[in-house]
Amino acid sequence: MENNRAVLYLRLSKEDKDKLTDGDDSASIQNQRLLLRDYAGRNHFRIVKEYSDDDESGLYDTRPGFERMLRDAGAGVFDLVIAKSQSRFSRNMEHIERYLHHDFPNLGIRFIGVVDGTDTADIRNKKSRQINGLVNEWYCEDLSANIRSAFRAKMQEGQYLGASCPYGYVKDPKDHNHLVIDAYAAGIVRRIFGLYLKGYGKAKIARVLTEEGVLIPSIYKREVLGVNYHNPHELGTTRGWSYQTVHTILNNEVYIGNVVQSKYRNLSYKDKKHIRKPKEQWICVTGMHEAVIEADTYKAAQERQRIRTKAVSAEGAESVFAGIIYCADCKHAMVRMYERRGERRFAGYCCKTYKTQGKKMCTSHAVDYVQLKTAVLKSVQNEAGNILTREDIAYLDQLDCAGRMNRDCQAQIDFLEKEIERKERYKKKTYRNYLEELISKDDYAAYTREFEADIISLRKKAEDLAIQLDDRGKAGSPKDEWIKRFKDYIDVDELTREMVLEMIERIEVNEDGSVCIWYKFRNPNG
Repeated sequence: MENNRAVLYLRLSKEDKDKLTDGDDSASIQNQRLLLRDYAGRNHFRIVKEYSDDDESGLYDTRPGFERMLRDAGAGVFDLVIAKSQSRFSRNMEHIERYLHHDFPNLGIRFIGVVDGTDTADIRNKKSRQINGLVNEWYCEDLSANIRSAFRAKMQEGQYLGASCPYGYVKDPKDHNHLVIDAYAAGIVRRIFGLYLKGYGKAKIARVLTEEGVLIPSIYKREVLGVNYHNPHELGTTRGWSYQTVHTILNNEVYIGNVVQSKYRNLSYKDKKHIRKPKEQWICVTGMHEAVIEADTYKAAQERQRIRTKAVSAEGAESVFAGIIYCADCKHAMVRMYERRGERRFAGYCCKTYKTQGKKMCTSHAVDYVQLKTAVLKSVQNEAGNILTREDIAYLDQLDCAGRMNRDCQAQIDFLEKEIERKERYKKKTYRNYLEELISKDDYAAYTREFEADIISLRKKAEDLAIQLDDRGKAGSPKDEWIKRFKDYIDVDELTREMVLEMIERIEVNEDGSVCIWYKFRNPNG
């Protein structure tokens, strides 16, 4: 059996500092290949295969080329591995011990590092190999700590560090750590929030978008935006929207202008596994980019989700009043009652105190579900009929238009103010760079003039919008809100969970089965 069958292992490292310098290819795959081929030729080794890993960390042994090399080693394909150095093979001391000092010797495989003189055939340099292994690992540990510290500082400034933007945003061409709105996707996001607040469930919203042919976020990013994006949870056959995608969008603060990062942490610098941090440890910086969704809309979606989770089932009678029905006397929640015979059909509600502690503490306050639903529906119809006239509805149409204009105007003002703050920060950073001699005096003067001009322009736009807002006046009296809530329910003949959540704050049941209803918006005339 020949003993000069050699393979070359090439790796371009994430940790290489020379990658940070444009035009410096001293650690490139091509240069490593030339170096190793020359060494093999001079020493009469016959190259039978090459393995290459581009932009892979030496801390892990899950590199594609590295894994293929290990499989071929077990199959007896070669007798010798040649790399530029031991650190190209691995920067993890555990792997050095495992492969160079255990597995390879057992398989009769020799390892040579051309530049650093590593040679497992020479027992005398084992200690130096181990020392180099520790040094290489310490280097990675220090580098990892420095990178984490730098990233954390950037996160605390509100710079967006994600490799991919949330659906609805793209990276600002002038500043890749700043998000700008993608008009089409942002429109889909607004529609998702709108459908949810109208009562659509998350799964139903997903079905609607899929049936309409709306591309899912991952495909949209690849095929429309041209982004090299891969979702690890996406199957190759996935083409439709899912409950989870809609849920994620509804709960992402990025859509109200916030940047939320540092949600996870790695178990160690040598382990790719990461665990979710408690929410109070996340880094959240508000108002860093233009919002897609108004804060009130986002808050309403969160509140609706909170209440909906109290429902026992997404459909059926049991879910309609869950979380808002209480005993009028003890003020505790009502619980479900079931028929004692047959299929134990849901029948209505009774007082929880009575059910758990008996009649000495409270009475049953039992109410039939069908009768309760009828009473609440009649109350909604009466309220709508009492306060809504044709003049009200016409007024509301005008109010909706004015309200939208005011909200859009205020959103633009808020965004411009954030942009002014951002430009001011950049201006201060430029001054620090000048003091530290990172930029010349001429560059500092030029950058300062540019930032000042931008700030003046932004302030002028904000002032003009503020004048427009004052001229129109701000809509939104209690009566306006009251009319808005009842407009869509004036002719309803069926009570739904969505209607109850939008209109009603609390329902209390009296001992005789009658109910008192607290609406979220009181009639200002009543």
